[in-house]
Amino acid sequence: LALFALLYLAASLLWPIPPLLAAVYGVMSITCFAAYAIDKRAARTQAWRTPEKTSWLLGLLCGWPGAVLAQQWLRHKSGKRSFRVLFWITVALNIGAFVYFSVHYAAPDIGTEVAPIEL
Repeated sequence: LALFALLYLAASLLWPIPPLLAAVYGVMSITCFAAYAIDKRAARTQAWRTPEKTSWLLGLLCGWPGAVLAQQWLRHKSGKRSFRVLFWITVALNIGAFVYFSVHYAAPDIGTEVAPIEL
């Protein structure tokens, strides 16, 4: 989480990252944390469980910081290796998308050459 916070800060300093993106990460993280908490309670009470695909999708859609906190604080979804492997793949995909869109859409002039003006 600290590394992503530094990456986000650096991107914000280099390029005009829309503030809405921070709000999306915040809302989705809270949503993902709540989903993990609900699933943890369901696991304890033998109730209907949230499908793992839903947890991965919430993480992929910018909710992974909340999922990381839920895994640590609630000790939920932290022991099953197959879940964790796919979870970290979704985190890498999300961070990759963040970097890609930051570079290509927030700073569209990067990587393009300006043709000389002929008189």
